Amino acid sequence: MGRRAASDSGGRRPTTIRDVAARAGVSVATVSRILSGTYPGAAATRGKVLRAVRELDYVANANARGLAGARSRSVAIIVNSVISPHYAHVAQGVQTQAAIEGKLCIVGTTGGDPERELATVQLMREEHAECVILVGNVIADDAYRERMANYARALAAAGSQLVLCGRPALGSDVPALVVEYDNSGGAYAITSHLLSLGHRRILFLGRRDSYTTPESRVAGYRAALADHRVPHDPGLEVEGRMERDEGYRMIRDRLAAGPRDFTAVFAGNDLIAAGARQALRAHELRVPEDVSLVGFDDLPPSADIDLTTVHVPHEELGRTAVRMALGRPRDSTAAVPGVMLGTHIVVRDSVRPLVREEPRVG
Repeated sequence: MGRRAASDSGGRRPTTIRDVAARAGVSVATVSRILSGTYPGAAATRGKVLRAVRELDYVANANARGLAGARSRSVAIIVNSVISPHYAHVAQGVQTQAAIEGKLCIVGTTGGDPERELATVQLMREEHAECVILVGNVIADDAYRERMANYARALAAAGSQLVLCGRPALGSDVPALVVEYDNSGGAYAITSHLLSLGHRRILFLGRRDSYTTPESRVAGYRAALADHRVPHDPGLEVEGRMERDEGYRMIRDRLAAGPRDFTAVFAGNDLIAAGARQALRAHELRVPEDVSLVGFDDLPPSADIDLTTVHVPHEELGRTAVRMALGRPRDSTAAVPGVMLGTHIVVRDSVRPLVREEPRVG
């Protein structure tokens, strides 16, 4: 049983938000804003409130009242889209592990809108999910990170756990688990694979500045170029979304702009690669005879088009996120360590060595 504030008559009564405010020495409104994740003020004030919440067991008791004595039995996953193969496979991993743990799985979608994501996290907190798992790509500016950090603290104070799955940490002082896969390492490996086969003009499709996933893949691509002493040409990085029709558009526009100036294409994911392959064929360019092509994710349609790509352990990401979150102490508000899952190349038939013509003698 959690602690309760004593009533004036000497009995016991449930802790209220007024008790928390009194213990922390702040107003009821301040407590409410901190627990809802919308308080922009001093960290010291937030710390006092969260400490009072833990000491008085306020949110845990509120959960118990809201659930009529039942313990929460749900985990929540928030994704950009449920039709994307990447998000669908991570969500399947979450669902599988949640079932093993005897939990229900709640799925929310954001359409890639940071404001909608923040609102959905708050909704899942109000639904008393035992953990809230955020998956994949996001624009992470300072304002977003601060608000999400506040939500992480509020979730921790409520006995829940924020998990960042496939995205970077919010800071060393934020109580959020991080379950990542080696994005940069995978991009480095697949770029090095092309370089080892003689390719020097490698077109990267899908750069998106300030988006966490494409940025880390571009970083791996650039690092491989540098380590192989190949000059970095910004003109070989094409901006675009991680969608099939974008892959087609990026190649179509590139070839329409002038003669082909690349021998290989590194598509930011397998969907982009599928669209790029279609555009190359429309221009009577064969893969791999005329242009080598690689992708990232190892999801449909990579095997169908014999695509050399980077394998990401999508379902294991989801399962690991649930296992770690449910294994954390429910009253912890300290920063927590992260987990990095490995990636590896899957070699198929979309790459060939670049054959250079020998100079004629005489």
